[in-house]
Amino acid sequence: MTILSPLIVIAILLVVVWFVGQPLRSSVADEADRRDEGRIADLRAARDAKYRQIRDLEMDQRTGKLSDEEWRGLDRELRAEAVELLNELDQLVPPEPQEGAAEPIGR
Repeated sequence: MTILSPLIVIAILLVVVWFVGQPLRSSVADEADRRDEGRIADLRAARDAKYRQIRDLEMDQRTGKLSDEEWRGLDRELRAEAVELLNELDQLVPPEPQEGAAEPIGR
């Protein structure tokens, strides 16, 4: 009986520590999730703005405000920036597979 008593006390202490520490562990995870959600929202807004810039640039080229040479350089630059944004976004939120689509290569 003397050996069993310390084991019971240790078990009770472990359970108490686990329950007391639970809110602390979940609040740290919640904070990280909120930061990720904020970053995702920022990246989506930047992506949408970049798409608008690309559309506006195409319209400027069609209306003759930009030469083909100017348009190609600016278009290449904007699309490279859009790809960087999409890559960052994919790291935080992997794209969902579409119905009937093949599995991505390398996954």
